[in-house]
Amino acid sequence: MKRVDMEYVYILKCGDGSLYTGWTNDIKKRFAAHCAGKGAKYTRGRGPLTLVHLEIFNDRTEAQRREVSIKKLTRAAKLILISGGSSNDAEEIIRQVNCDECVTARQS
Repeated sequence: MKRVDMEYVYILKCGDGSLYTGWTNDIKKRFAAHCAGKGAKYTRGRGPLTLVHLEIFNDRTEAQRREVSIKKLTRAAKLILISGGSSNDAEEIIRQVNCDECVTARQS
C-alpha cells in the first residue's frame, strides 16, 4: 500500500535488541533494503529486523525533524513511544511490511 507523497519516520528493532530510527518516502523499499544489508550501515549484520513503530507525514521537513527528535530520546523513552502504538494506517503498513519484505531475509 504505497501512499503518494507521504514521508515516514520509522523505528526498527534489530536482532540484538537495539533500535534504529530513520525516515523515508517509501517504507517497503527502505525496509527491504535494510533486510538485504543495503540499508543503513548500523543495521547491517544486526538482523533479523522488525518494524516496530511508524509515523506518517505529508512533509519531508516535518518527518526529518521528527526523526531527529526521536533519535535524541533515551532508549527508555523510545520504548514508551513504541508501546504507545502507531495510527491505524501506520499499524496496517507495519503488518504488511513485516510480513512481506523480510521473510526471506529472516530465514537465511
